[in-house]
Amino acid sequence: MPVLTAVLRDAATWRACATAHAERADALTAVWRAAHDAGRKHAVEDFLFTYYATRVGTLRRWHPGPGAALEVPPDDERLAWRWHRATGDGGVTLDAAAYLAERGDTVRWVRGFVAATASRAGTFGCFGLHEWAMVYRDAATGRDHRHPLPLRLGGDGTDAVVAGHRVTCSHIDAFRFFTPEARPLNALQPTRETQAAMEQPGYLHAGMDLFKWALKLGPAVPGDLLLDAFELARDIRYLDMQASPYDVSGYGLDAVAVETPAGKAEYVRRQRGFAERGQAVRARLVAACDAVLAAAAAA
Repeated sequence: MPVLTAVLRDAATWRACATAHAERADALTAVWRAAHDAGRKHAVEDFLFTYYATRVGTLRRWHPGPGAALEVPPDDERLAWRWHRATGDGGVTLDAAAYLAERGDTVRWVRGFVAATASRAGTFGCFGLHEWAMVYRDAATGRDHRHPLPLRLGGDGTDAVVAGHRVTCSHIDAFRFFTPEARPLNALQPTRETQAAMEQPGYLHAGMDLFKWALKLGPAVPGDLLLDAFELARDIRYLDMQASPYDVSGYGLDAVAVETPAGKAEYVRRQRGFAERGQAVRARLVAACDAVLAAAAAA
Protein backbone atom coordinates (compact mmCIF):
# COMPACT_ATOMS: atom_id res chain seq x y z
CA MET A 1 0.00 0.00 0.00
CA PRO A 2 1.25 3.54 -0.70
CA VAL A 3 2.30 5.73 2.18
CA LEU A 4 -0.50 8.25 2.86
CA THR A 5 1.32 11.58 3.00
CA ALA A 6 -1.42 13.90 1.71
CA VAL A 7 -2.45 16.63 4.15
CA LEU A 8 -6.16 16.33 4.94
CA ARG A 9 -8.22 19.51 4.63
CA ASP A 10 -11.52 19.68 6.48
CA ALA A 11 -14.70 19.86 4.40
CA ALA A 12 -15.74 23.38 5.43
CA THR A 13 -12.35 24.85 4.51
CA TRP A 14 -11.93 23.24 1.11
CA ARG A 15 -15.56 23.71 0.07
CA ALA A 16 -15.20 27.44 0.74
CA CYS A 17 -12.14 27.43 -1.53
CA ALA A 18 -14.07 25.54 -4.22
CA THR A 19 -17.01 27.98 -4.02
CA ALA A 20 -14.75 31.02 -4.25
CA HIS A 21 -12.97 29.43 -7.20
CA ALA A 22 -16.24 28.82 -9.08
CA GLU A 23 -17.34 32.39 -8.43
CA ARG A 24 -14.05 33.73 -9.78
CA ALA A 25 -14.37 31.53 -12.87
CA ASP A 26 -17.88 32.88 -13.45
CA ALA A 27 -16.63 36.46 -13.20
CA LEU A 28 -13.78 35.81 -15.63
CA THR A 29 -16.11 34.24 -18.19
CA ALA A 30 -19.08 36.58 -17.76
CA VAL A 31 -18.53 38.53 -20.99
CA TRP A 32 -18.11 35.40 -23.11
CA ARG A 33 -21.05 33.60 -21.50
CA ALA A 34 -23.36 36.57 -22.09
CA ALA A 35 -22.45 36.64 -25.78
CA HIS A 36 -22.66 32.87 -26.10
CA ASP A 37 -26.04 32.67 -24.37
CA ALA A 38 -27.36 35.39 -26.68
CA GLY A 39 -26.10 33.53 -29.75
CA ARG A 40 -23.55 36.23 -30.58
CA LYS A 41 -19.97 35.83 -31.72
CA HIS A 42 -17.32 37.59 -29.66
CA ALA A 43 -14.29 38.15 -31.87
CA VAL A 44 -12.02 38.76 -28.89
CA GLU A 45 -12.99 36.13 -26.33
CA ASP A 46 -14.25 33.33 -28.59
CA PHE A 47 -10.62 32.44 -29.26
CA LEU A 48 -10.19 31.35 -25.66
CA PHE A 49 -13.01 28.85 -25.98
CA THR A 50 -12.44 27.59 -29.52
CA TYR A 51 -8.67 27.50 -30.01
CA TYR A 52 -8.10 26.19 -26.48
CA ALA A 53 -11.32 24.13 -26.44
CA THR A 54 -12.15 25.61 -23.04
CA ARG A 55 -15.23 24.52 -21.14
CA VAL A 56 -16.69 26.74 -18.44
CA GLY A 57 -17.26 23.65 -16.32
CA THR A 58 -13.56 22.84 -16.45
CA LEU A 59 -12.68 26.35 -15.27
CA ARG A 60 -15.19 26.15 -12.41
CA ARG A 61 -13.85 22.83 -11.09
CA TRP A 62 -11.38 23.44 -8.28
CA HIS A 63 -8.41 21.18 -7.62
CA PRO A 64 -6.03 21.58 -4.67
CA GLY A 65 -3.10 20.06 -6.55
CA PRO A 66 -1.00 17.05 -5.52
CA GLY A 67 -0.20 16.45 -1.88
CA ALA A 68 -3.60 17.55 -0.54
CA ALA A 69 -6.47 15.34 0.58
CA LEU A 70 -10.02 16.62 0.96
CA GLU A 71 -12.37 15.41 3.66
CA VAL A 72 -15.43 13.97 1.90
CA PRO A 73 -18.44 11.78 2.68
CA PRO A 74 -18.38 8.17 1.39
CA ASP A 75 -20.61 9.02 -1.59
CA ASP A 76 -18.76 12.16 -2.74
CA GLU A 77 -18.41 12.47 -6.51
CA ARG A 78 -14.69 13.19 -6.26
CA LEU A 79 -14.06 9.60 -5.25
CA ALA A 80 -15.10 8.61 -8.79
CA TRP A 81 -13.05 11.27 -10.55
CA ARG A 82 -10.32 10.07 -12.87
CA TRP A 83 -6.89 9.71 -11.23
CA HIS A 84 -8.29 10.14 -7.70
CA ARG A 85 -8.39 7.71 -4.80
CA ALA A 86 -9.62 7.45 -1.23
CA THR A 87 -6.92 8.02 1.39
CA GLY A 88 -8.34 5.67 4.01
CA ASP A 89 -8.92 8.43 6.55
CA GLY A 90 -12.07 9.92 5.06
CA GLY A 91 -10.36 11.88 2.32
CA VAL A 92 -9.83 11.88 -1.41
CA THR A 93 -6.61 12.85 -3.16
CA LEU A 94 -4.99 12.91 -6.57
CA ASP A 95 -3.44 9.50 -7.21
CA ALA A 96 -0.14 10.84 -8.52
CA ALA A 97 1.17 7.44 -9.55
CA ALA A 98 -1.94 6.61 -11.57
CA TYR A 99 -1.96 10.08 -13.09
CA LEU A 100 1.67 9.85 -14.17
CA ALA A 101 1.19 6.35 -15.55
CA GLU A 102 -1.04 7.98 -18.19
CA ARG A 103 0.20 11.56 -18.32
CA GLY A 104 3.84 11.30 -17.32
CA ASP A 105 5.21 12.05 -20.79
CA THR A 106 2.99 15.13 -21.01
CA VAL A 107 4.08 16.37 -17.58
CA ARG A 108 7.76 15.99 -18.37
CA TRP A 109 7.39 17.60 -21.82
CA VAL A 110 5.43 20.58 -20.48
CA ARG A 111 7.91 21.05 -17.67
CA GLY A 112 10.86 21.03 -20.05
CA PHE A 113 9.20 23.32 -22.57
CA VAL A 114 8.00 25.86 -20.02
CA ALA A 115 11.30 25.90 -18.13
CA ALA A 116 13.29 26.36 -21.34
CA THR A 117 11.08 29.28 -22.39
CA ALA A 118 11.42 30.87 -18.95
CA SER A 119 15.22 30.69 -19.17
CA ARG A 120 15.36 32.98 -22.22
CA ALA A 121 15.24 36.74 -22.42
CA GLY A 122 12.09 38.15 -23.97
CA THR A 123 12.18 40.08 -27.24
CA PHE A 124 9.81 42.97 -27.78
CA GLY A 125 10.06 44.19 -31.35
CA CYS A 126 7.34 42.22 -33.15
CA PHE A 127 4.55 44.78 -32.49
CA GLY A 128 1.83 42.16 -32.95
CA LEU A 129 2.30 42.01 -36.70
CA HIS A 130 1.41 38.31 -36.73
CA GLU A 131 -2.28 39.25 -36.85
CA TRP A 132 -1.61 41.57 -39.78
CA ALA A 133 0.30 38.84 -41.62
CA MET A 134 -2.70 36.54 -41.22
CA VAL A 135 -4.78 38.84 -43.46
CA TYR A 136 -2.03 40.15 -45.74
CA ARG A 137 -3.30 40.38 -49.35
CA ASP A 138 -6.66 38.88 -48.38
CA ALA A 139 -8.61 41.86 -49.70
CA ALA A 140 -6.58 42.01 -52.90
CA THR A 141 -7.14 38.31 -53.61
CA GLY A 142 -10.79 38.18 -52.50
CA ARG A 143 -10.20 35.89 -49.52
CA ASP A 144 -12.35 36.08 -46.40
CA HIS A 145 -10.78 37.42 -43.21
CA ARG A 146 -10.29 35.27 -40.14
CA HIS A 147 -12.77 37.38 -38.14
CA PRO A 148 -16.05 38.96 -39.26
CA LEU A 149 -14.77 42.46 -38.53
CA PRO A 150 -13.75 45.25 -40.91
CA LEU A 151 -10.09 46.10 -41.33
CA ARG A 152 -9.32 49.37 -39.56
CA LEU A 153 -7.08 50.64 -42.40
CA GLY A 154 -8.78 48.77 -45.23
CA GLY A 155 -7.11 46.11 -47.36
CA ASP A 156 -4.51 48.31 -49.04
CA GLY A 157 -3.62 50.07 -45.79
CA THR A 158 -3.23 46.75 -43.99
CA ASP A 159 -0.99 45.37 -46.71
CA ALA A 160 1.15 48.51 -46.60
CA VAL A 161 1.77 48.09 -42.86
CA VAL A 162 2.97 44.51 -43.36
CA ALA A 163 5.14 45.41 -46.34
CA GLY A 164 6.62 48.40 -44.51
CA HIS A 165 7.75 46.54 -41.40
CA ARG A 166 10.14 43.75 -40.54
CA VAL A 167 7.98 40.80 -39.47
CA THR A 168 9.69 38.63 -36.83
CA CYS A 169 7.22 36.03 -35.59
CA SER A 170 8.88 33.16 -33.69
CA HIS A 171 5.72 31.27 -32.70
CA ILE A 172 4.80 28.35 -34.96
CA ASP A 173 1.13 28.38 -34.00
CA ALA A 174 0.81 31.94 -35.23
CA PHE A 175 3.13 31.60 -38.21
CA ARG A 176 1.17 28.63 -39.58
CA PHE A 177 -1.83 30.96 -40.07
CA PHE A 178 0.09 33.53 -42.12
CA THR A 179 -1.25 33.99 -45.63
CA PRO A 180 0.87 32.41 -48.40
CA GLU A 181 2.07 35.86 -49.47
CA ALA A 182 3.11 36.77 -45.90
CA ARG A 183 5.08 33.66 -45.03
CA PRO A 184 8.21 34.61 -47.04
CA LEU A 185 8.19 38.06 -45.41
CA ASN A 186 8.78 36.63 -41.94
CA ALA A 187 12.42 36.97 -40.88
CA LEU A 188 12.05 33.71 -38.95
CA GLN A 189 10.71 30.42 -40.22
CA PRO A 190 9.56 28.54 -37.11
CA THR A 191 8.58 24.88 -37.37
CA ARG A 192 7.10 22.35 -35.00
CA GLU A 193 10.55 20.79 -34.69
CA THR A 194 12.14 24.11 -33.64
CA GLN A 195 9.28 25.20 -31.37
CA ALA A 196 10.98 24.34 -28.09
CA ALA A 197 14.15 26.16 -29.12
CA MET A 198 12.43 29.29 -30.50
CA GLU A 199 9.69 30.01 -27.93
CA GLN A 200 10.48 33.17 -25.95
CA PRO A 201 8.62 34.79 -23.07
CA GLY A 202 8.02 38.18 -24.69
CA TYR A 203 5.70 36.86 -27.38
CA LEU A 204 2.01 37.36 -26.64
CA HIS A 205 0.90 33.92 -27.76
CA ALA A 206 3.59 32.24 -25.66
CA GLY A 207 1.96 33.88 -22.65
CA MET A 208 -1.51 32.87 -23.78
CA ASP A 209 -0.40 29.29 -24.28
CA LEU A 210 0.44 28.98 -20.59
CA PHE A 211 -3.28 28.42 -20.18
CA LYS A 212 -3.05 25.56 -22.69
CA TRP A 213 -0.28 23.92 -20.68
CA ALA A 214 -2.26 24.35 -17.45
CA LEU A 215 -5.26 22.67 -19.08
CA LYS A 216 -3.10 19.78 -20.26
CA LEU A 217 -1.87 19.18 -16.71
CA GLY A 218 -5.45 18.88 -15.46
CA PRO A 219 -5.84 18.08 -11.73
CA ALA A 220 -2.10 18.43 -11.13
CA VAL A 221 -2.60 22.20 -11.41
CA PRO A 222 -4.06 23.98 -8.36
CA GLY A 223 -7.23 25.89 -9.12
CA ASP A 224 -5.80 29.34 -8.52
CA LEU A 225 -3.01 28.67 -11.01
CA LEU A 226 -5.47 27.51 -13.67
CA LEU A 227 -7.53 30.68 -13.32
CA ASP A 228 -4.45 32.91 -13.18
CA ALA A 229 -3.30 31.36 -16.46
CA PHE A 230 -6.76 31.85 -17.98
CA GLU A 231 -6.95 35.46 -16.81
CA LEU A 232 -3.52 36.14 -18.29
CA ALA A 233 -4.57 34.59 -21.60
CA ARG A 234 -7.79 36.62 -21.63
CA ASP A 235 -5.98 39.89 -20.89
CA ILE A 236 -3.37 39.18 -23.56
CA ARG A 237 -6.06 38.36 -26.08
CA TYR A 238 -7.52 41.84 -25.69
CA LEU A 239 -4.18 43.43 -26.56
CA ASP A 240 -3.73 40.94 -29.38
CA MET A 241 -6.95 42.16 -30.98
CA GLN A 242 -6.53 45.84 -30.11
CA ALA A 243 -3.17 45.78 -31.89
CA SER A 244 -4.52 43.78 -34.82
CA PRO A 245 -5.67 45.20 -38.16
CA TYR A 246 -9.31 44.67 -37.17
CA ASP A 247 -11.65 47.44 -36.06
CA VAL A 248 -12.62 46.41 -32.51
CA SER A 249 -14.40 49.64 -31.63
CA GLY A 250 -17.69 47.74 -31.66
CA TYR A 251 -16.56 46.09 -28.43
CA GLY A 252 -15.81 49.44 -26.83
CA LEU A 253 -12.08 48.97 -27.35
CA ASP A 254 -9.53 51.49 -28.54
CA ALA A 255 -7.03 50.44 -31.19
CA VAL A 256 -3.37 50.12 -30.31
CA ALA A 257 -2.18 51.56 -33.61
CA VAL A 258 1.11 49.71 -34.01
CA GLU A 259 1.70 51.40 -37.36
CA THR A 260 2.50 54.57 -35.37
CA PRO A 261 5.35 55.32 -32.93
CA ALA A 262 2.89 55.93 -30.09
CA GLY A 263 1.11 52.65 -30.79
CA LYS A 264 4.37 50.74 -30.86
CA ALA A 265 5.37 52.21 -27.51
CA GLU A 266 2.01 51.30 -25.98
CA TYR A 267 2.22 47.78 -27.35
CA VAL A 268 5.73 47.18 -25.96
CA ARG A 269 4.79 48.63 -22.56
CA ARG A 270 1.87 46.25 -22.20
CA GLN A 271 3.81 43.38 -23.77
CA ARG A 272 6.51 43.72 -21.12
CA GLY A 273 3.90 43.63 -18.37
CA PHE A 274 2.41 40.45 -19.76
CA ALA A 275 5.86 38.90 -20.08
CA GLU A 276 6.50 39.56 -16.39
CA ARG A 277 3.17 38.00 -15.43
CA GLY A 278 3.87 35.08 -17.75
CA GLN A 279 7.23 34.35 -16.14
CA ALA A 280 5.55 34.11 -12.73
CA VAL A 281 2.99 31.65 -14.13
CA ARG A 282 5.78 29.64 -15.76
CA ALA A 283 7.55 29.24 -12.44
CA ARG A 284 4.35 27.98 -10.85
CA LEU A 285 3.67 25.54 -13.69
CA VAL A 286 7.16 24.10 -13.30
CA ALA A 287 6.56 23.80 -9.56
CA ALA A 288 3.25 22.00 -10.20
CA CYS A 289 5.00 19.51 -12.47
CA ASP A 290 7.71 18.96 -9.87
CA ALA A 291 5.11 18.47 -7.14
CA VAL A 292 3.22 15.71 -8.94
CA LEU A 293 6.47 13.99 -9.93
CA ALA A 294 7.61 14.12 -6.30
CA ALA A 295 4.27 12.86 -5.01
CA ALA A 296 4.41 9.87 -7.33
CA ALA A 297 7.97 9.12 -6.31
CA ALA A 298 7.00 9.17 -2.62
CA ALA A 299 4.04 6.81 -3.09
